[in-house]
Amino acid sequence: MAETPLAFEIVTFVVLALFFIVDLFVIGRRPHVPSTKECVQHIAFFVAMALIFGGCIWFFAGSKPAIEFYSGWLTEYSLSIDNLFVFVIIMSNFAVPKHLQKYVLSVGIAIALVFRGIFILIGAALISRFTWVFFLFGAFLIYTAISLVTGKDEDEEYHENGVIRTLRKVIKISDEYDGEKLRTTKNGVRYWTPMLIVFLTIGTTDVMFAFDSIPAIFGLTKDPFLVFTSNVFALLGLQQLYFLLGALLDKLVYLPVGLSIVLGFIGVKLIMEALHGNTLPFINGGEGVHWVPEVPTWLSLGVIVVAIGGAALASVVKMKSLESSSKA
Repeated sequence: MAETPLAFEIVTFVVLALFFIVDLFVIGRRPHVPSTKECVQHIAFFVAMALIFGGCIWFFAGSKPAIEFYSGWLTEYSLSIDNLFVFVIIMSNFAVPKHLQKYVLSVGIAIALVFRGIFILIGAALISRFTWVFFLFGAFLIYTAISLVTGKDEDEEYHENGVIRTLRKVIKISDEYDGEKLRTTKNGVRYWTPMLIVFLTIGTTDVMFAFDSIPAIFGLTKDPFLVFTSNVFALLGLQQLYFLLGALLDKLVYLPVGLSIVLGFIGVKLIMEALHGNTLPFINGGEGVHWVPEVPTWLSLGVIVVAIGGAALASVVKMKSLESSSKA
């Protein structure tokens, strides 16, 4: 397998940076509620870019890393759709004006991307030195998969994390928004606006999501470049998806089931890979368990496509059935 050329990686980072700059400081600086047409156009553009990017990887480095990218991107994108449930709750909890929500999502997602980049670097360093970490990642993903279908991981209310609670205690925060401003003046006193809290909430909450998504992507590829780009392409267009699917999220009833299948599969795959490279002395005398079969990359992609596609299709059928019943 060929490695992706350094020049290709540099160009990729430059292009992705331009995407975010345009999204944040050109489109995002014009607070508005995106129309359905605008949302579809943006989502279609970023999906097309992800498909083209995967094709470029195939051309420069071969089919295996390309399939790994597609698998990682689909998994991260699916998990991002599930995360929109929480974003809806956050926006409602902080009473963010509708016309400012796109801007909030843009900045919040950019903050989340920085945090994820740090998390990916830490994860890459860990797995390169301690292969047994895969046992922990695998077990955590299996636990998360079970939680998704048993309802233990569901929470209809948003609860502020420790970072936000601490921040409220140490700085002055006003009760009202002042457009996009982070700082405002009331009666001669300077306050931070709720916009700061919303930015940090979106960003730090996404870090919590990363505890699911980052181990999952490392279960599909060990290449930090592919891990990072999969995450970036999954986040690009997420704000438009928020507006497009906002009213339909509660109708994607089988999405948790599809995600649980994907996470459970990747969890088992991680444990199998950990057994292959085992160094723990209490497992097979510290030797690799080579009779455990390897899961081919194409099978991972197939499971992800079938599970998520099947969940989406089943949700649509269920929604149509309920609509027909209500009209009868």
